[in-house]
Amino acid sequence: MNSYGIDVDAVIRLVVAVALGAAIGTERELTGQTAGLRTHIAVCVGAALFGVISTLGFMEFEDLGTGVIRADVTRVASNVAVGIGFLGAGMIMKRHGDIANLTTAASIWTVAAIGLTAGVGDIGTAAVAAVLTLGYLIALRPARRWLEEVAAADNCVVAVTLAPGAKPDDLLRRVDGVDGVTLKLRGVEKSDGRLVCLVDLKGRPESAVCEATARLSSLSEVTDLALQ
Repeated sequence: MNSYGIDVDAVIRLVVAVALGAAIGTERELTGQTAGLRTHIAVCVGAALFGVISTLGFMEFEDLGTGVIRADVTRVASNVAVGIGFLGAGMIMKRHGDIANLTTAASIWTVAAIGLTAGVGDIGTAAVAAVLTLGYLIALRPARRWLEEVAAADNCVVAVTLAPGAKPDDLLRRVDGVDGVTLKLRGVEKSDGRLVCLVDLKGRPESAVCEATARLSSLSEVTDLALQ
């Protein structure tokens, strides 16, 4: 602590937390995520401040004879983890049947851990963790696109309303020619005197499934098609 009552060590830890939180937050900001630059900095600095308090804020409780601090400083870290868990859970939402913001919630949780690590004085470990986090957020983006477009199977269920006299089996045979896509008849219902077939389409990539759906819709035996 200098002559102005400022603990230089604590300031360095907080400044490092700002830099590391900003690095990860910038990546989230550039990709248009819900939590961006300011949120990640705030979480990282807040966690770092709790870390500073837990390591430097209880020095008056130290027994000068034994060097033992009569305070349970581990509670601070555990409560930071619990608090960030609530913050991250609040960011996760269901949108159009899909779960959104999972990666951003995870990055908030990770940046809190990074800030806490810097706050307790382990700056090297915090920096390494930040670099690794940036690495997988950026480097794995092309791999994710490849998985979504090529490797990941897509599936959907469509309700196909048939014209009078059309047969479900003939319908599937006419479409069963798109590479990588399988069609399965789930069942046949009757609605307003028309047969409605529930067809399960599954395959990869997603564009192939869309092509099969479009081919179904274009058949003369089909009067209506709706996604379930």
